[in-house]
Amino acid sequence: MNALRTLAVIVWASPASLLGVSIGVVGLATGGGVARHGRVLEFWGGAVRWFLVHHTLSDFGASAMTLGHVVLGVSKEALAVSRKHELVHVAQYERWGPAFIPAYLLCALVLWLRGRRPYWDNPFEREAYRRTR
Repeated sequence: MNALRTLAVIVWASPASLLGVSIGVVGLATGGGVARHGRVLEFWGGAVRWFLVHHTLSDFGASAMTLGHVVLGVSKEALAVSRKHELVHVAQYERWGPAFIPAYLLCALVLWLRGRRPYWDNPFEREAYRRTR
């Protein structure tokens, strides 16, 4: 990917990335960690762990979640296990930009209203699982 295109996709996904960095910084302030993998920042532990366990669409919490070019994880190990899946979501943010979060949540709402599973049946998740089998 050339430098201009890389900059463009980083800016395009930046609203979600800024939200992810904000959550990540709170995680760092509460004992969490951070590492960079390519153009993705990964935050884990501290308040990030609490957020993922208590405030996600899944009934069981989440081990990781992507917000733009930021991946939040309950632990460093959980990030290593889920990295390929979460990188599919990074690519989705690069395509959808600021529309990703509303599109994801709208899909989840429609699925829930139809009695389906907002996470497992969500087309964004289905793509990520399909591409990382």
